Amino acid sequence: MIEEGLKNEMQKQGVYVTSLQELYNWGRANSVWPLTFGLACCAIEMIAASMSRFDISRFGAEVFRPSPRQADLMIVAGTVTKKMAPMVVRLYNQMPEPKYVIAMGACAISGGPFKQGYNVLKGVDRYIPVDVVIPGCPPRPEALLHALITLQEKILNQKLTGPDRPRHLQPDAPSEFPVPEYGKHDLEPPNNPQIWQPPVIKR
Repeated sequence: MIEEGLKNEMQKQGVYVTSLQELYNWGRANSVWPLTFGLACCAIEMIAASMSRFDISRFGAEVFRPSPRQADLMIVAGTVTKKMAPMVVRLYNQMPEPKYVIAMGACAISGGPFKQGYNVLKGVDRYIPVDVVIPGCPPRPEALLHALITLQEKILNQKLTGPDRPRHLQPDAPSEFPVPEYGKHDLEPPNNPQIWQPPVIKR
């Protein structure tokens, strides 16, 4: 391991020293390809983030892929209804590892203003793992860029070995999750117990 001071001095001379882990994570963090996927009004802010005023391409994420098999980031932008939830999980399952999820807006996080509605999922994290959440209704494009930077920092700090390595490097970790089905009164199952457990209420 090289000291940070010596590394900085070598960089001034044009010599860059790094590790395989840093190089691997640097390449992944700067080429995150989102899925072309929007559910409600938050998708308009997501589209605005790709325009020249905000320019998401500065972060290597301008390639919105038309197929989940070519994408590694799902931005859940908007209200997830119970009619749409199975399709969201199915799209997530079709994405190759490593893959990440950003829940954009209050509706995707918790149901938002429709939380008490019978037809709205109270958070997409009940079925798929969420890496970064963006509060707001709707959040501005700058908030999406901040979430992308946060995700990049998470990727840059991942370990290739050890017990705390990311899910895609753990052979026993699931890559796909069960797709909920339309039951008589609600989605079945109502949540994915591998991902989400209801809070314990102590009275």
